[in-house]
Amino acid sequence: MTATLAPTRPEAPARPRRRRHRLLIPLGLAVLLIVATLVFHAVDQPDPADRGFLSPVATGDDGGSRLAEALRGQGVAVRRETDTLRALLATEPGPATLFVPAPELVHPDTLEALTALPPGSRLVLVDPSRRVLAGMGLPVVPGERRWATRVTSPDADGRPCPLAEAAHAGRAAADHQRYLGRSGWTAPTCYAGGLVRVPWSTEVVVIGASDPFRNDRIDEWGNLALATGLLGGSRPLVWLDLPGPAPAPTGPSWSPVPGGGHGTGDGFGEGSGDEERSDDGASGDSPWDNPLWDAFPAWFWALLVQLALAGLLVVLWRARRFGPPVPEPLPVTVRSAETVLGRARLYRRAGARGPVAETLRAAALARLLPRLNLPPDTPPAEVAARVAGQTGRDPEQVAELLHGAEPTTDQELLALARDLDALTRTVVHPIEGDPR
Repeated sequence: MTATLAPTRPEAPARPRRRRHRLLIPLGLAVLLIVATLVFHAVDQPDPADRGFLSPVATGDDGGSRLAEALRGQGVAVRRETDTLRALLATEPGPATLFVPAPELVHPDTLEALTALPPGSRLVLVDPSRRVLAGMGLPVVPGERRWATRVTSPDADGRPCPLAEAAHAGRAAADHQRYLGRSGWTAPTCYAGGLVRVPWSTEVVVIGASDPFRNDRIDEWGNLALATGLLGGSRPLVWLDLPGPAPAPTGPSWSPVPGGGHGTGDGFGEGSGDEERSDDGASGDSPWDNPLWDAFPAWFWALLVQLALAGLLVVLWRARRFGPPVPEPLPVTVRSAETVLGRARLYRRAGARGPVAETLRAAALARLLPRLNLPPDTPPAEVAARVAGQTGRDPEQVAELLHGAEPTTDQELLALARDLDALTRTVVHPIEGDPR
């Protein structure tokens, strides 16, 4: 008997598999790494608006208790004030040193008065912004800002440092925010512009890093010598420790007096008159406060929530419905060989030898039972006996082949498939060579 083979159409070239995940996964990991780095850096940076930042009574990492203790050990009288006007009054009759670790918290109406201290006084500002410098009328503007504070020498820019205290301290962590002279004025700088001395009516020292004054970094390099040199000496120290943004001055108008003092309509006493804080500078804060919430503005968190909701909607839209698979007509015609090959590859990838064996045995029984005129609920022993009588094989071997144990290796599964195929051909096609 001859068989006529139908002409086969040439197979379409296989489409290249989409490899978008190979690009999206590394890109997503890179974005995640960048975002995590920015978040951790923002959380790690000290915030001048936090309670306890460079406070002489705060013992936390960002506090200044160790600096205050070192200054008292050198015989410097340290006076802590939490009100700007009281701090100005405390500098009289002068000379004195006024330390402002958070200039951003000073009210704009009192900025100019900070430069009108008694003769021979010094004003030390930590990382002041452009607004603060302009409000004080100083000929200094912010320049380049580094990602992190760098330890450098006082003459790192190639010019000798004009401040003797900085030259004596040597290398220190002062290069974070750099400052430049304004309107053609050449600012006498140290630490590559991280420290500027302004010989104004009051000597003003601007330093662009808080590291030399903080508890966690004061013992590194020459930070302690630099901080005590700027704030120490024979002059008493007035430490302006603002608990938050200062309110506008109240009462009768006040203005700097030509003699260097300050006239005011309020009768301030000699005490600090401030609210005491705990040692960590966090009294009054909620125990649930998290610095991560304050590291970004409110619109960032709102945008993050909207993106999360949008992602959830996309997941719900693209997710598969729950429940058993539902047969649906395919939109295209798929060849049976491709379906069988694809299903076989899925079984092989999952290592599902048991389900494959059950599928092969069920297919064999589906062809054997109609041929032997047996109903589908025929007992396995009777089926094995009828098949053995038809083929002349041992009934036990037939029963093991049709209803035996699951194969444990790929070789056993392949042998089972071959034996089932041979058994089915013997029963269904008893004439050897039948091409049907």
